[in-house]
Amino acid sequence: MQKAEKKVFLNKEMIAVILSLAWPTMLEQLMQTTVQYIDTAMVGSLGTQATAAVGSTGTINWLVNGSIGALSIGFLSYIAKACGAKDIKNAKRAAAQATLMVIMVGGFFTFITVALSCKIPIWMQVDSGIQELAGKYFLILYSPMLFRTASIIFGNVLRAVGDTKSPMKIGVIVNILNILLNFLFIYPTRTIEILGRNFMIPGIGLGVLGAAFASAIAFAIGGILITIILWKHPLISPRKERFVPQWNILQPCLKVALPNMLQRFGTYLGYVVFAAMINSIGEAATAAHTIANTVESLFYIPAFGMQTAAATLAGNAYGAKDGKRMKQLSSMFLPIEVMLMFFTGTALFVVAPIFMGFFSKNPEVIQLGARVLRMVAVSEPFYGFFIIVEGFMLGVGKTKEPFVYSMIGMWGIRIVGTYICTQILGLGLLSAWGCMIGHNMVLFVLFLGAYIRGSWNPLVQK
Repeated sequence: MQKAEKKVFLNKEMIAVILSLAWPTMLEQLMQTTVQYIDTAMVGSLGTQATAAVGSTGTINWLVNGSIGALSIGFLSYIAKACGAKDIKNAKRAAAQATLMVIMVGGFFTFITVALSCKIPIWMQVDSGIQELAGKYFLILYSPMLFRTASIIFGNVLRAVGDTKSPMKIGVIVNILNILLNFLFIYPTRTIEILGRNFMIPGIGLGVLGAAFASAIAFAIGGILITIILWKHPLISPRKERFVPQWNILQPCLKVALPNMLQRFGTYLGYVVFAAMINSIGEAATAAHTIANTVESLFYIPAFGMQTAAATLAGNAYGAKDGKRMKQLSSMFLPIEVMLMFFTGTALFVVAPIFMGFFSKNPEVIQLGARVLRMVAVSEPFYGFFIIVEGFMLGVGKTKEPFVYSMIGMWGIRIVGTYICTQILGLGLLSAWGCMIGHNMVLFVLFLGAYIRGSWNPLVQK
């Protein structure tokens, strides 16, 4: 009886730990998604062309941020394991190395994105009538890449030591600031009526470019704030460390990061090719795809929040060489995540037309977007399963298998399938999203195999 009670207590205790790590990340993602919703709605009010101009290069954002995020996973894994082993000294050294990476990688992506801003809309097969506008939007949005890099890398450094609240707070500030600046920069000065009284709202009236300026300023402030928090952090602050390359720390970090970087680069490059093929279908398909991606992102929040918690706790358990805790983590995380994604998938299926109507008044765009969202809603629980197993593997530094699996799913299923459907057979957006769902289902099968074999857990007894 005592053993049973102890087991229940441990499960309750572990659920509390999981949720304490996951909820700040979920809230941060929710705020980011809310701002994305508001951005899309505000820009959508300017017309379908404005929505297409903003969304046509959106997958480049995934490509750049995903590559930087992959690099940060190397530091998250190293620092989480160091903290699990009570090696705070090396954890601080790793934070100093992460600072060097922010400067190098942030500078590199600033140069690349700014230099190619006028070419990217052409490569993305954006309609010729909006190429110039899309290029200007992209240039403004990516100018503060150094600050965006700091937010991504330093955010995961803080999460690695269990501090998920600081990145969340910064995210809330950035997103609220972005919303306020949107009202100022997008629209001209205007008068609105509230409760029978007229109020003058100041505005600059820059339209699509105003949305870019608002986001760029908010990103810059967010990067500065999170750098200050890391610098003053009582556990992980690097301020007394040497800011020169230390290969005994960088090597294990890069060993984890590089396969994950290749995975994300390959995956997000696939998203770029995928979006380019959709852009070639037509303006309505581009707008429906852009809005549907925005709507869908809200319902993925439980997956990404729980994945961050899974990676951190798995890294801690691996650093402490606690095989029993690793098994407990999997038995707790997976049922919770699958259940959460079942509910979010059901909700997405029900509200898809309503949410599409928030962002567009075009009946064709609304109908098309709602249909693809209902298609993908059915696959949400399967997505939830493999994203957690991947989180475990990233936390313990096993990044090669996820890389291989992702390349098979993205390029073997999604890209080849979409090319055949849209470019050869002349089918539309529904067929492209069908290939995307096929990609997710292949990943589910591959990660399920890794889970059954136990290859996700380096502490499993051979």
